[in-house]
Order: sequence, then structure tokens, then C-alpha cells
Amino acid sequence: MKVFVTGAAGNLGLLLTRYLLEHTDVALRLMVHRRPLPAAVAGHPRVEVLHADLGNLATIRGRCAGCDTLVHFAGVLFKARPAEFLPTTNTGYFRNLVEAAVADGVKKIVLVSFPQVEGPTTYDRPATGRLDGSPISIHAATRLEEERLVMKNASQPVVLRAGMVYGRGMLMVDAARWLARKRLLGVWREPTPIHLISREDFCAAATSAILNADARGIYHLGDEGRITLQEFLDTACEQWACAPPWRMPLWMIYSAATAFELFSLIFRVAAPLTRDLIDIGRVPYYGDTARTRRELLPKLRYSTLREGLKTLGNQPAQRPIDPC
Repeated sequence: MKVFVTGAAGNLGLLLTRYLLEHTDVALRLMVHRRPLPAAVAGHPRVEVLHADLGNLATIRGRCAGCDTLVHFAGVLFKARPAEFLPTTNTGYFRNLVEAAVADGVKKIVLVSFPQVEGPTTYDRPATGRLDGSPISIHAATRLEEERLVMKNASQPVVLRAGMVYGRGMLMVDAARWLARKRLLGVWREPTPIHLISREDFCAAATSAILNADARGIYHLGDEGRITLQEFLDTACEQWACAPPWRMPLWMIYSAATAFELFSLIFRVAAPLTRDLIDIGRVPYYGDTARTRRELLPKLRYSTLREGLKTLGNQPAQRPIDPC
């Protein structure tokens, strides 16, 4: 079996790539654009590295041939004015990829998504796999368009709507830890319910979706816990032996995001925080995982954050973690 992975050098893409190499015998064709893969991954005997640009259909046409499954992670997130580029980099680029994959005979296309595409959801009223949501964030709106694209065009579409993946090495978690160490971590005051999943359980579920010949449709990936973003950060800071995050007024956080975006535009660097990221971060979300338990992941390694707390790391390391 050969699996084509886009965004393989990114945070989640690299996480799943390493898991597949360690726990399965599948061959991997890893697509990268600018960021290189670690040498140990690129040089693995079951890895083929492909340099391509999803914005240029000519660079991916014919490149999916021989692959059984495609897994899509690639995207642009930390950049100013996302409303101006996400319709292209999310929906447009994915349309190119689906067109190329279908033409090359790829049957199963796995899109990694998130439950916010359905708009606000809770434990009592979870996301159920609907495609008629009206998300307020441009990031969620364009990802919903991607879901519609794959469900319409792939022979065997699979959408994995993952809750927030936590654990050491996860970009947002490591960034929070870095900020907490410097006493710079803040969060808005209003409690925001979220759905978590450990990195180990995310990888196990995604691997099952790849290997399961009958997997099809929309799956929600999450644990059994009930928690808010604020509780998660408080608990994480306690685990890291850091002070809890500041509770800040919303206008202050949006002002910081505006400043980051302006700095990003002027100096052409990444924006670690944007107003659209705040918009999507404020949306409560929880997915109905019943189908995932039946078909992909019957048993979680970590059912709640308390069980998986040590995966966040212990007290602060000697050197700071670069969030970028």
C-alpha cells in the first residue's frame, strides 16, 4: 500500500508520517513545498519525497499515480489578512489536488478538518457531520468548502474532524508553554468549551482511517472529556509549573492580533496570532465520536486530559521552545 501525504513537513503531517513509519509497513510519498523534511524521515527506505506546489496544477498532475490513499494536511495559517488568501490556499489548492488525484486513479482521499466547520457545538449538541454549517471564521468556512469538494468528487471520501490535538511537540501547545514560561500567556475570560484528543489517539485514528478499507464519510476525533479552553490552559500551566494564563479582555487580544498582522504585512513574516484565529478559537466545539469508536478507534489511550497529562511534558525544560 502506498499513501500520498501533503504537508508532510508540517506539524500534524510530520507527526502522522512518523507514526505510520513506526507502526505500519505502508510506503509513503511525501509532498513538500518549501519546508524540508528531517533527514531521518526523508532518507527512510519506505519514503519517496515529492517537491510540488499545490498552486500550480502542472507540478502535481500525474504525481499521485500508484498511490492508494491521499491524506491532505497542507495549508497556510499564520499569515495576515487570511480572508484574502484562504479561499485560494485552502479551497483552490485542494481543488487542484483532488482533480489531480482523481485523474491519477486515487480512490480514497482523507481530509483532515475540524468540528468548527459546523459552527458552535457543545457536548449536549455535538457536531454530527453536517455540511450545511455557517461558520463565522474564514478558516472554518474555507475548510467546509474543502469537505464539500472531497465528499462530492472522491470515490471514497474520508473527513477526519479532529478536536484540538494536544501533547508535547504540537505547535499550539508548545507555543503556549513557551509563552507561559515568560508569563506572557493570556486568554479571554468567557469560558469556551473545546474537544481534545491526544496526539497518540489522533495518529491511531488517522492510521485506522487510512488502513480500513471500509472507511468512508465524516468522522469526529475526540476524547471523552468535558473541558473549556481556559481549563485546559490552567491545567497545562500547572503541569509545566508555570503561573496560570492571564484573563484578558477580548478587545486587548484582538488589538494584539491586529498588531501582529500589521507587523507581518510590513516585514513579510509569519503572524503568530490573527483576528481570524481568535474568531475560530472563540467558537465552542464538540464532535459526536460514536461512529469513530465503532469503526476506527474502539478504545482511546487517553480518555481525558487527566489521563494524558504527562504527554504535555513536565516542568519547563532548560531551553525555550520556539513556537514558530
